[in-house]
Amino acid sequence: MSASQTPPATAALGDDPTLLVKIFGKDRPGITAGLFDTLAAYAVDVIDIEQIVTRGRITLCVLVTAPAGGPGVEGGLRSTVHSWAESLRLQAEIISGRGDNRPRGTGRSHVTVLGHPLTAESTAAIAARITGTGGNIDRIFRLAKYPVTAVEFAVSGAETEALRTALATESAALGVDVAVVAAGLQRRAQRLVVMDVDSTLIQDEVIELFAAHAGCEAEVAEVTARAMRGELDFEQSLHARVALLAGLDASVAEKVRAEVRLTPGARTLIRTLKQLGYQVGVVSGGFTQVTDDLRERLGLDFASANTLEIVDGKLTGRVTGEIVDRAGKARLLRRFAAEAGVPLSQTVAIGDGANDLDMLNAAGLGVAFNAKPVVREAAHTAVNVPFLDTVLYLLGITREEVEAANTHDHE
Repeated sequence: MSASQTPPATAALGDDPTLLVKIFGKDRPGITAGLFDTLAAYAVDVIDIEQIVTRGRITLCVLVTAPAGGPGVEGGLRSTVHSWAESLRLQAEIISGRGDNRPRGTGRSHVTVLGHPLTAESTAAIAARITGTGGNIDRIFRLAKYPVTAVEFAVSGAETEALRTALATESAALGVDVAVVAAGLQRRAQRLVVMDVDSTLIQDEVIELFAAHAGCEAEVAEVTARAMRGELDFEQSLHARVALLAGLDASVAEKVRAEVRLTPGARTLIRTLKQLGYQVGVVSGGFTQVTDDLRERLGLDFASANTLEIVDGKLTGRVTGEIVDRAGKARLLRRFAAEAGVPLSQTVAIGDGANDLDMLNAAGLGVAFNAKPVVREAAHTAVNVPFLDTVLYLLGITREEVEAANTHDHE
């Protein structure tokens, strides 16, 4: 049958009579099969099905065509379904109507909400704001119950960008994280995920680890503070801080690599993405002496950072090669995407600092991870819990799928 053909049994229901059969009660094996065995005696066609189980209670809804033969036959169907339900100590409700579900509105989005905890108050406010934008919530389901509660709303009738803007303010006020992405096949397509390293993939600032071995932590911190005050740009601050490392033995890099602490959930995030066929990379204002090791340890597809110059086994206090700064991170995201054969719209960027903003804005989805306020406001969405693998929920990946892709529980 060609895609343009429609099966005659379900073609153009229009205003034809239909019945909505709803079953409620304690879940047990065989309920769904039993209901359809009961309906099969009346030769009805199935139009739609929805079933959920919450804390051992089943809600099963089936939309079927009204049986042929007039009111007497329909009455028999009703009586038979109610008798079957009572025999299993279930409740049944049958509602007469016409046609199928109403068409969904144009503009379809997935709204993912992360709460730790997710309160009724915050859920009510999010739902109200969706309605206020003209959106309709078509479906809600839970993605995860730990380490955060993550739920996804399928929304129609509102444009994605307008919905994202409306919910950004609401989420900040409520203390929950909300991501809005457009629905469609592109959400299932292969993606490229690119992360910042310092305070994102890892819990540390690599320059500070080197500075500790050089005994110049205070001086490095002062340069960092000047950069944060806007007195120095990133490249100036990079050169000033690296200069303080001059003369340090190159073997210190090995000690620094051993001191690096991965962010909780980092391995789970990368392992799950790789299992799903995604490509994963890192860009860093830090140093290749660390990122090359991370690439090998974690099986990353791409990695780029600044390189500390070494002469005669000592750090010279200079960096070599292309500087990875704010603009450089966005440039590398585009380069990685081209090499991976992934459209920029299918990229995800994750970062925490102002140095990541160009990259976050260039990506199809920019995620601010435990970021400073200016970064949270500029990114597409934010995650404010200390578990990097919660980013998976923003991609519509459930906790069950995460566990299936990993042999270990949450790190």
